[in-house]
Amino acid sequence: MKHLYIGGYGSGILAPGAGTTPVASPSFLAAHPVLPVLYAVGELESGELTAFSTTGGLKAAARRPSAGHSPCHLAVHPSGTLLAVANYGDGVVSLHHLDERGLFRGEPVVLTHEGRGPRADRQEGPHAHQCVFHDDVLHVPDLGTDEIRRYTLSGRALEPVRLMPGMGPRHLVFDEHGRCHVAGELDATVRTYDERWREISSVASSGTGVLTYPSHIDLIGGAVYVANRGPDTLSVIRDGKRVAEVPTGGAWPRHFAADGDTLWVANQNSDSVAVFRLKQGLPHPTGETLEVKTPACVLPA
Repeated sequence: MKHLYIGGYGSGILAPGAGTTPVASPSFLAAHPVLPVLYAVGELESGELTAFSTTGGLKAAARRPSAGHSPCHLAVHPSGTLLAVANYGDGVVSLHHLDERGLFRGEPVVLTHEGRGPRADRQEGPHAHQCVFHDDVLHVPDLGTDEIRRYTLSGRALEPVRLMPGMGPRHLVFDEHGRCHVAGELDATVRTYDERWREISSVASSGTGVLTYPSHIDLIGGAVYVANRGPDTLSVIRDGKRVAEVPTGGAWPRHFAADGDTLWVANQNSDSVAVFRLKQGLPHPTGETLEVKTPACVLPA
């Protein structure tokens, strides 16, 4: 890791030790797999995307609309030629081709969606929440329709995966065996599916009994980690069982990321990023925190 970048609902991207680069509401960040380029959403009603050069500090190199309302996540295909964006507000997913410099090329492919779920307060329409490339298929958890939307790299819609009604899928991660682990924001579960999308396990994301809204999910050291807003904890799940749950050292953990034996947790409502050490597959607090206004994403790159 060369730098740690932190985005959120403030007015810039923070690189500790290198200052803040102004940009509006950069709530999620992603790095190009090869080039010194970083991408940020601008989570606004009129969504924005910005590509930054990371050479000699962050410098805006290109901007364009996200083609939707309130973009909350973006991902770069491993080839480095395609950027996918999830717009939460209206459920639009947009695909943006990238040139040899990692900058936007041509017009985006705009993928709209329809549908709703049983929760009238949260599922009145589609809410695309994440973009994940896996086996050259784009997977998009849609919190509003209880689906994993799927597309080819050209934007052709494939049959969506329909999940438990009211689950509210937010983020997902695939493991090395092809299993998919999905965090349900509305039913506070982590559900695991095999390669045929058959559910093979379901576990409560928190064991505290506190009203829980899972946020980010990822694989670290072969275990599934999930952040729990409400109880403000990080749970570790192995083989469909929660084996550990630790406080995140702040309020409303929205995102986390690891590099080596260091783990950072973005605690949105306490304006802090907590630092942990990973020991034998479990997170241990170091007592170190970084003061950041409403952090929503941490990116070691």
